[in-house]
Amino acid sequence: MAKAEMNSIKENRERKEAVEKLQKEVNTDLLWNAIIAFQNYPFHTYSGLPFSYTIKVGRNGEFNKELLINRRDKSKSLTWSSIVIALDKALNQKGNVISRPKEIGDIRGISYIYPIFYRLGLIDVPEHIADIMSLQ
Repeated sequence: MAKAEMNSIKENRERKEAVEKLQKEVNTDLLWNAIIAFQNYPFHTYSGLPFSYTIKVGRNGEFNKELLINRRDKSKSLTWSSIVIALDKALNQKGNVISRPKEIGDIRGISYIYPIFYRLGLIDVPEHIADIMSLQ
């Protein structure tokens, strides 16, 4: 088995474990671990725009809780505080189908948070939106 294939299997296992832990108990520490595990994962926005993200590393070599969104044209950043605000609002709607990103709230970067939360099992979305965000 090639090294790249072994790394891919390891990444997928880590992602699956992170989602399972987050599903058992939703808290910001477990969410952060899942966010780390899904770096460079191919996401799609509500409208189908492909993106992935990496986490910015500080001078001390540790993650600084700022996600750098990689899009086709240019990059954007997404702060951890926006993700935490969105988590709180999404948890208040648990059990409801969230039809579009702004239903969670008018939060900076919500168009990127929405598909991440869907992939992590934190929100339910309509089937046709799930299909768009699952284009892989």
